[in-house]
Amino acid sequence: MSDDIKTRFIDELLNDLEQDKLVLPTLPEVALKVRDTLENEDASMREVAEAISTDAALSARMIQVANSPLLRAARQIETVEAAVTRMGSNMIRNLVTSMVMEQMFQATSDATDSRLRAVWEHTVQVAAICHALAAQFTKLAPEQAMLAGLVHDIGTLPILTHAEDRPELLANEAMLDDIIRETHTRIGGAILAKWSFPPELVACAAEHEDIQRSHDGTADYADVVIVANLQSHLGTDHPLTDVDWDSVSAFSRVGLEVDVNVVEMDETSADIEAVKSVLSG
Repeated sequence: MSDDIKTRFIDELLNDLEQDKLVLPTLPEVALKVRDTLENEDASMREVAEAISTDAALSARMIQVANSPLLRAARQIETVEAAVTRMGSNMIRNLVTSMVMEQMFQATSDATDSRLRAVWEHTVQVAAICHALAAQFTKLAPEQAMLAGLVHDIGTLPILTHAEDRPELLANEAMLDDIIRETHTRIGGAILAKWSFPPELVACAAEHEDIQRSHDGTADYADVVIVANLQSHLGTDHPLTDVDWDSVSAFSRVGLEVDVNVVEMDETSADIEAVKSVLSG
């Protein structure tokens, strides 16, 4: 009977996705406004700051990040305009998205609250590891790698929203885990495509569980997310802990030995904690 419930739910999810009926999360107005301003070549940092300043919480977080250990700056920042000038457009874009992401992972019901908090904590951990990996081992942009980690599990959101009205699913943790595992990458890719994210980030949501993923050339952001995701589950009972890392070619493309735990490395642990403190508010 439980298999029937699971199969019907997955079929319903994927059919709604294909027919554009699945309610996918949308980026809030402030995030779209900041992104549009940044993409306007004629826009000044003052105009970017004005767009951010329409949201008090976002403004406060921007100033907090500008003064955080992540940027290692000596002079204290007190205004949004000074904060955005210090950060630069790429970091601003990614931080705005990250702060919006945190809001999206707030539960609308008690039934999904603990699960959403757990997903967000995992997301922050993966994003922080991605930042550290990109900075130390690759030529990829660390802030973009952080964003890749932040959006890799976005597909979980509509699944949990869909499940809120299904007490039989919420009561069966193992079944819900299976459903998320089988569908969240496909849904995540669709969300990021809808948000007009670049293909290399869409791939992070769509392909991060494809541990046998292979391609020519140097590491891309999906490689970094695959490695970070595996690293994040060390010491847990997650099914991915059973993976033989020797079979995961993403490690060699990133330039990391399979027996290295980056979370415990001196060079990366400080970076990871700095990013986690920024993302956790």
